[in-house]
Amino acid sequence: MPGRRTSYDDVTALVVVDMQNDFAHPEGGLYVRGGEEIIEVVNDEIREARLGGGLVVYTQDWHPETTPHFAKDGGIWPTHCVQGTWGAGFHDDLEVLGPVVQKGTSGEDGYSGFTVQHPVNGETHPTGLDALLKQRAIQRLVVVGLAQDVCVKETVLEARSLGYEVTVPRDATRPVNLRPGDGQASIRAMSDSGARIL
Repeated sequence: MPGRRTSYDDVTALVVVDMQNDFAHPEGGLYVRGGEEIIEVVNDEIREARLGGGLVVYTQDWHPETTPHFAKDGGIWPTHCVQGTWGAGFHDDLEVLGPVVQKGTSGEDGYSGFTVQHPVNGETHPTGLDALLKQRAIQRLVVVGLAQDVCVKETVLEARSLGYEVTVPRDATRPVNLRPGDGQASIRAMSDSGARIL
C-alpha cells in the first residue's frame, strides 16, 4: 500500500479487535456505524503483518446468553456476541489467519483484550493475550477493529500499561459513540497514554 505508516517484523503484532458480525454488520445486534467499511483496511494490515513476519491475533467477544453485561440482565449493552451465534462470528469478509483470544466467556465484561472484569463484583482475570504476546517476545502492537471508543481504547490503554509500544491507524477503527463525543475522547485517551495515532 503506497505511503503506509505501519510496519511489521517479528517483534510486532497486529491485534484485530472484535471484528464480529454483531459489531461490523448492519444487521448486527450492536452495529457500529461504518464498521463494515474498515474491513478491507484491516485486511490490508493483516496481509502486511504476515508479509513482515509479524504475529496476527484476534480478539472475540464470546458471551453466554445470560450475563449482567447485557441490558436485559441489568447491564448497559444490547445482547450481542452470544456464543455460537451468527452475531458472535467474525465478519465473512475478514481474513482470519491467526490465533483467537476470546473474552467474556463466563459473563464478564470484556472491554480490554487483555483482561475481563466481573460486571457485579469487579473481580478481574487476564485473558490469554498478554501470555501469547510474551511467548512470541512481542514488543510493539498495531491495534485495529471495533469499537474505537470501547474495546479498542481499553485494549490500547492496557497494552500501554503493560509496556507495549502501540500504534492505532484511525482508518482501521470506528467508534460506537454511546454518548456523543466518545470517539474523540477515546482518541485523546489513547494518545495521552503514549499510543501513536495515525
